[in-house]
Amino acid sequence: MASKVFGSGIRRREDPRLITGSAHYTDDITLPGMLYAAMLRSPHAHAKILSIDTSAAESAPGVVAVYTAANTEGDLNPMPCAWLLPNSGLKVADYPCLARDVVRYVGDVVAVAVAETRYEAYDALDLIAVDYEPLEAVTDPWMSAQPGGPRLHGNIEGNQAFHWTVSGGDVEAAFRNAEVVIRDRIVQQRLIPTAMETRAALANYVQASGELTLWNTTQNPHIVRFLCSLVAKIPEDRLRVIAPEVGGGFGSKIPVYPADFLTVLCSKKLGRPVKWSETRSENCQATTHGRNHVQDVELAATKDGKITGLRAKVWSGMGAYLSTAAPGIPTILHGLMLSGVYDIPAIHEDVYGLYTNGTPVEAYRGAGRPEATFMVERLIDCLAKKLNMDPVDVRRKNFIPPFENGHPVVTGLSYDSGNYEGALAKLLDKAGYAELRRQQTEGRRNGKYMGLGLATYVEICGLGPSQVAGAIGFQGGLWESAIVRFHPSGKVHVFIGASPHGQGEETTFAQIVSSELGVSPDDVKVIHGDTDNTPMGWGTYGSRTTAVGGAALAVTTRKIREKATVIAAHLLEAAVEDMAYDDGKFFVKGSPDRAKTIQEIALMANVAWNMPAGVEAGLEASTFYDPPNFVYPFGAHLAVVEVDPETGHVDLQRYICVDDCGPQINPVIVEGQVHGGVVQGVGQALWEEAVYDDAGQLVTGTLLDYAIPRADRLPNIEVHSTVTRSPHHPLGVKGVGEAGTIASTVAVYNGVLDALAPFGVDSILMPLTPERVWRAIQNGKES
Repeated sequence: MASKVFGSGIRRREDPRLITGSAHYTDDITLPGMLYAAMLRSPHAHAKILSIDTSAAESAPGVVAVYTAANTEGDLNPMPCAWLLPNSGLKVADYPCLARDVVRYVGDVVAVAVAETRYEAYDALDLIAVDYEPLEAVTDPWMSAQPGGPRLHGNIEGNQAFHWTVSGGDVEAAFRNAEVVIRDRIVQQRLIPTAMETRAALANYVQASGELTLWNTTQNPHIVRFLCSLVAKIPEDRLRVIAPEVGGGFGSKIPVYPADFLTVLCSKKLGRPVKWSETRSENCQATTHGRNHVQDVELAATKDGKITGLRAKVWSGMGAYLSTAAPGIPTILHGLMLSGVYDIPAIHEDVYGLYTNGTPVEAYRGAGRPEATFMVERLIDCLAKKLNMDPVDVRRKNFIPPFENGHPVVTGLSYDSGNYEGALAKLLDKAGYAELRRQQTEGRRNGKYMGLGLATYVEICGLGPSQVAGAIGFQGGLWESAIVRFHPSGKVHVFIGASPHGQGEETTFAQIVSSELGVSPDDVKVIHGDTDNTPMGWGTYGSRTTAVGGAALAVTTRKIREKATVIAAHLLEAAVEDMAYDDGKFFVKGSPDRAKTIQEIALMANVAWNMPAGVEAGLEASTFYDPPNFVYPFGAHLAVVEVDPETGHVDLQRYICVDDCGPQINPVIVEGQVHGGVVQGVGQALWEEAVYDDAGQLVTGTLLDYAIPRADRLPNIEVHSTVTRSPHHPLGVKGVGEAGTIASTVAVYNGVLDALAPFGVDSILMPLTPERVWRAIQNGKES
């Protein structure tokens, strides 16, 4: 029955084309007469540009054009920052698409060569002579804030892009009266998102009409169209943006980039299609990075483990320029979540956004929430150790009690629903926590150092409503749209403004339509990613596609059902109030044999031979849905690790998680999202780090140097769930795409530090490489 499709683990319809190699990515597309662009990027982190000589490149075989800031003056506006934090002293530095006088990170674009072939374009880069005067560089955000260091932008003192605060309750009194105070410095290292497909753009400008089509690896084609109109000076109605398969985003394909608009400019100037495809080295250097916090944190508590206050100062590295949504990541999406799942009466945080000579920093899976969760959950474990309590007991003492319809926290948010104790209780049961603690005690007697790392989290996602977005400086709306159209044969087309790229909404949205309207999911086609064919939407990020776009779709299907009920009543010669509906059939109450199927109604609506008075032909509806609140999924995770004290090697032996995203449309897809999120979070804890040397050179600029998780290093991830409905969502659902990442980094970190407790180790920089762990053990032994 179609009504049973919601909640079933049907196979993802996206997978056959992806696993057979028949999917089309931007770099797969070839147009007649197409040219190729290559970007010359700065080899210096900070330098003056004294001169650029392009003459040799311009005369090289196959080269059509070479562009620099000098010969494109006025063609492109600066790159936009689209999250303008109010009350933060925000200073947005000029971000040119082509560096003019100064380069500010390794990867800054200096020139673009366009040629008949890709190889000729890259060969031309070697012929461009640029004379630089190197300047002192700074890549550490804390160091960037210190007096006397290099200044990136002459008009911005102290490299400070913004100073944002969140405060609630009497923090000074909490610490003045505290019986216990925990202090720590936490460093959230830089991460490189490392999506499977690097970025690419293919622009085709038609001079006769002034229209341009841009194929782009983006998570939000409608936003790209809007911003492209501003930067490239092409009217929005003459722009079409298509997002083919994206090959992984993880936040790095939310923002717009200079290379995208330079590709547009090249096509516009030359009147031919131009394609640019990023190399993996470029991806490491110039696609946005994530995290990059230095956090000084304090927790106030009573001797029995009750938290009374939290205070933090954060230096957040923003990179050389403010990327599209960058200011909101370490502030709104971080600071407002510092209460976590706990009843904390007083919180204050200062966040300093600092320009540094590194790649711009943006959203990376979790985007601010992992940094907040890490801070709170690490302090909880430190408090438990200080008081000689089990970390479980400290958490339970401070949990917000279960609630179903709103709970305010001191940072100003109102969580929608939650049962944090329920998730933790299920986790402890599934993991066999008491037995694990017994094994840990026994193992230590025999030289085995097992650690148990807990993380209980709540996250803010389903970004909206638009009124809130405007109040916090987001330069756009956060609603989503859906159109549902029945064809005469009963087949359904669904057009959505969001742009899923691997999350599975082509499947889950078909399940929503099937469940609501009684059609087979195989009869539903979900269309997205093309601004000419879909309604406006604000993008896929922040676990919002199902939380907001899915709500728009559910509301739209219910409009369809209301109209279908009126048509069915007319065809059955019954009053509308006498009609009933069940699983795709509309029937007269008490007479289930007097019925019309949704397919029969779709046919009649389309041919319009016998329609009720005042009812339009067609069976189609649309919705622009602006949510009344965010959604707040939550959960509890446990990492079981063993550390070899002789080598420092960390073995992740088990990973158990319980996540609550409300009713699950497709449990198999949910499990896949949790798996992916957990693995990326574990990667930060154990392996991943973008490292710059003192000169600002990225020394982890290839996959030979930047370690990412591998399947053979990971255990089976044990996925469980609880179900707590969101009270305001039409389907009760919440997001799940980032949950695993938010919890797993600190769970693994807490596990390793728990294993090392006998050695007196209190803190280690991430990633927890064998060398760092081994050195920490030696230092602990010495102390």
